[in-house]
Amino acid sequence: MMDNRILAENLAELYREAAVRYESLPAFATRKAELDWHPVSFRDLYEQGLALATGLIRLGVKAREHIGLFGDNRYEWILADYGTQLCGAVDVPRGRDITEDEMIYIINHAQIKVAFVETRVMLRQVEKLKKDLPKLKEVILLDPNAEAPKGVHRLQDIIKKGAELRARGDRRAEERIRNIKADDLFTLIYTSGTTGTPKGVMLSHANMMSQVKVIPISLTCTDRVLSILPIWHIFERVFEVFTISCGVCTYYSNVRNLADDLSNVEPTFMGSAPRLWESLHQRILKRVNEAHPMRRLLFHTAYFLSRQYKNSLFFLFGRELRLKPASVAKRVLLSPLHFLRWLIVTPFYGFFNVAVLEPVRMSAGGSLKATISGGGALPVEIDRFFNYVGIPVLEGYGMTETSPVIAVRLEDHIVIGTVGPALAHTEIRIMNLETGDVIYPNPKELHEGRGQRGEIWIKGPQVMKGYYREPEKTRETIRNGWLNTGDLGMITFNNCLKILGRSKATIVLLSGENLEPSPIEMRLTQSPFIEHCMVAGQDKKHIGALIVPSLEGFRSHGTEAKNLQELVDNPEVKKIIQSEIKKMISVSNGYKRFELLQDFRLVGKDFVVGDELTNLHKMKRHVITDKYAALIEEMYPADNSKAG
Repeated sequence: MMDNRILAENLAELYREAAVRYESLPAFATRKAELDWHPVSFRDLYEQGLALATGLIRLGVKAREHIGLFGDNRYEWILADYGTQLCGAVDVPRGRDITEDEMIYIINHAQIKVAFVETRVMLRQVEKLKKDLPKLKEVILLDPNAEAPKGVHRLQDIIKKGAELRARGDRRAEERIRNIKADDLFTLIYTSGTTGTPKGVMLSHANMMSQVKVIPISLTCTDRVLSILPIWHIFERVFEVFTISCGVCTYYSNVRNLADDLSNVEPTFMGSAPRLWESLHQRILKRVNEAHPMRRLLFHTAYFLSRQYKNSLFFLFGRELRLKPASVAKRVLLSPLHFLRWLIVTPFYGFFNVAVLEPVRMSAGGSLKATISGGGALPVEIDRFFNYVGIPVLEGYGMTETSPVIAVRLEDHIVIGTVGPALAHTEIRIMNLETGDVIYPNPKELHEGRGQRGEIWIKGPQVMKGYYREPEKTRETIRNGWLNTGDLGMITFNNCLKILGRSKATIVLLSGENLEPSPIEMRLTQSPFIEHCMVAGQDKKHIGALIVPSLEGFRSHGTEAKNLQELVDNPEVKKIIQSEIKKMISVSNGYKRFELLQDFRLVGKDFVVGDELTNLHKMKRHVITDKYAALIEEMYPADNSKAG
């Protein structure tokens, strides 16, 4: 790496070294107004963190104890994290959108005695649940502008008490720092499980430090980072720690101010999610469509030239998506044609790139070196659009259980449609779902198993210690050091990982919400009109369902039909099933809004054992998804629109 990032054994040591090396440079900045940012230096942040750590020790926080941290992106959040790490404790974070049930479960399961809460609203939520939280003894309010009722501590008061103790020579925080081991936990993050009960993912200091060491982005103290993803998610959090190691200032933004902050801060790097790029893409195309016809023509001309220019470069440098072995004859034949196209297009592209596409890039701040998109699949047309217009989107892949990054595209080797190669020191296996055999890497195969789909297993220093107080679930997920991601994928012939869907049932929406389809499916199949049901929606904005109607159920209802296809072709059948869905899957029946079915498609063939079903009559989701891919895509027309 060309940058000067700090490498340490644990977060507390990293925070200390950053204060020494970067001293008065700004570490974090808070938005006061559009052009008014309040910075805090690395030295001041560390000193405040030590004072907070001392105050927490005074409150009775022990080393390795779990501290709740409930709130969203703001300076006080990272300060609370500093205090937690510097007193040798473990934070248990969650955002403001935490439900009451989740709060009760997490605080009790993690055995939290002390918790930070961001706002008075969250504080009232905690107070309301007090009788259900017997272990919780101390609550600290983060918002410096909010009044704390009796019995609740203010963050600034804890810091003040700690600073007074330190002024009198208290050095218990330094002693705690010296005793932190690399294998100690730094955080416990709860994610949704297959039963709906959150699972506590145990991540160690070594897990986080391994990520900081190998993230393939080069940053220095002259860079600027915009923080927009939920800070408690490990994806955003790893970048917060990474920027500290590089001496970079992080600016806290939000969705409401994002457009202004992109323009005013002009970030050079940020972690991002697919939703951001979809929104920006829609905004750009809206402006183009509303522009003068001549401006529209110029944009489409520029985009066409950029596409030709980039595609030729991708081909010449081996960056096109390769799902099959490269044909030597084809490359020999096409390389001169691509070179000729590149040669002809280059001067025109050069002009239109500066005159037309540069203003488009300015909508993303204009200074982005790169952004890593994660937390869900980036739609391929959105992916192409931004890489064609010159905004390098480095799509990554990971999960909370892997701290989180497993693979990420490299800036000098972007292969659209993949998530790039595995991180350094990370091993990937592609496993056969049916037999459990290793598909890749397989030296017995001609191409070592490249281009063959299977389940993704990974091994590396970023893999979690396990699920907290869940040894059985840990053993199900990690075997001999190999973690089962539950995703389907393949290794392409340019050695990149391509994600193909889920092998496990959990669905992750584009918004990042996790849901389990099984309870919804079981509920719907209780209807006399529904024989089989499979919920879909991985990496989409909402869920939909493939439904096999019940021939017997409709015949009992008086509907005349000889076979399933006749039911599918009957408009009355669709109306009845739609009514059943609305009646059974609703907020009033206990379902969350993101669990409501927005669309469905009827299937005119039954699911049978040996094809769509296992011998135990469980659905082979990957088989059904492949077989009815066209029907599934029909439910997401907005996701299938072409860019530019």
